[in-house]
Amino acid sequence: MSGTTKPELSKSLSGLHLWGIAVGLVISGEYFGWSYGWAAAGTLGFLVTTILIAAMYTTFIFSFTELTTAIPHAGGPFAYSYRAFGPTGGFIAGFATLIEFVFAPPAIALAIGAYLNVQFPGLDPKMAAVGAYLVFMGLNIAGVSIAATFELFVTLLAIFELLVFMGVVLPGFTWTNFIANGWSGSADFTIGSLGGIFAAIPFAIWFFLAIEGAAMAAEETKDPTRTVPRAYIGGILTLVVLAFGTMIFAGGVGDWNALSNINDPLPQAMKAVVGESSGWLHMLVWIGLFGLIASFHGIIMGYSRQIFALSRAGFLPPMLSRLHPSRKTPHWAILAGGVVGIAAIFSDELIQIGGQPLTANIVTMSVFGAIVMYIMSMAALFRLRASEPALERPYRAPFYPVFPAISLGLAVLALVTMVYYNALVFGLFVALFALGYLFYLATAGMRAKAGAAGGLGPIDAFTEARSMVD
Repeated sequence: MSGTTKPELSKSLSGLHLWGIAVGLVISGEYFGWSYGWAAAGTLGFLVTTILIAAMYTTFIFSFTELTTAIPHAGGPFAYSYRAFGPTGGFIAGFATLIEFVFAPPAIALAIGAYLNVQFPGLDPKMAAVGAYLVFMGLNIAGVSIAATFELFVTLLAIFELLVFMGVVLPGFTWTNFIANGWSGSADFTIGSLGGIFAAIPFAIWFFLAIEGAAMAAEETKDPTRTVPRAYIGGILTLVVLAFGTMIFAGGVGDWNALSNINDPLPQAMKAVVGESSGWLHMLVWIGLFGLIASFHGIIMGYSRQIFALSRAGFLPPMLSRLHPSRKTPHWAILAGGVVGIAAIFSDELIQIGGQPLTANIVTMSVFGAIVMYIMSMAALFRLRASEPALERPYRAPFYPVFPAISLGLAVLALVTMVYYNALVFGLFVALFALGYLFYLATAGMRAKAGAAGGLGPIDAFTEARSMVD
């Protein structure tokens, strides 16, 4: 073994911090994006889609938690697939996770910029988006405990605001409004309604996308075998309640068609009930910003840990796994993801794919990364149950093998559907993966050095030995 000390993250997060990260990563999806599913499937069709995707995510989290507690590693899905399938499996899961977490923040940053531009018309939305990157990269570099405490604070505010929204619009809610022409614009379900249900899958995924990112903070969590299951299960249950509550209450206050192609469905739904001058509406508009901030800030934390873990294991240049000398945060990894995101912001209108701006397509790209990662994670769970029955599992997936099989099957269905409706973006996704694989093939020496220095971290010596013969 080399005398080099592998970089280690500090363990300072509580279970409450981890719950805040899990919910905060996702919660912007409750505020915008999902209502486009109504345009594809109608309210009732999208309700079916959301039930399917909620089932996928719930069974996934109950199964995924087994991996997170057995292998508490900053790489999350990368570490699980590495242990199950070797370095190539680790590359597939790690690169897919990287695409998900690096490509989602620019779109959220631009949403933050657009929101601030409404409040301050003289503010350039792109400069505001870049400012958001600089502020929250700095907060992440300052320290994981500081960053996680802030994440918890803004997440609680965002949840409170969603509950306020439901309470304020309740007097104007009727089921008649919600179900009116709810099957893709038709009053009755037909075979044609199935197309809308499947086409709406990406918008239902937006309700839950990135919850798995909390796994990348497991290495920094105190007593992960106890805190991770509580945080994850509490997180997914919180999000399921918020997703269905938000969608149903918004759809029943008037003509849901008016909300199906806009980025601010909640303020518009509330406006229909309380009017434009209500103080409730102004509070929703202002505090709603915290939903965007919570997800943006949390995903920066997620992508930095994924870059850090891949670099520490020799899949990315070693500089990206260096820790700040006093803060013990992966500052170079944080900055590297920010450079990609800021470049995407300034390229938004310059690069168009399929007639849509760059950010609209990279959100779809990030969903592709997520689905591939879900498939790899569930496959790793099945593989490790067979190949390592003696592996210490402080938490075991309930109803095994039914829950992971449901999650895996629905994830494959989601991937096939996404490919069918987004063939061009999927082609770009495959091309990006091919470039990443070429880099992977060319850097075997870098991984060998990282393994000699203990760079696999908590994946353990068993996997390190396997890597030498892969």
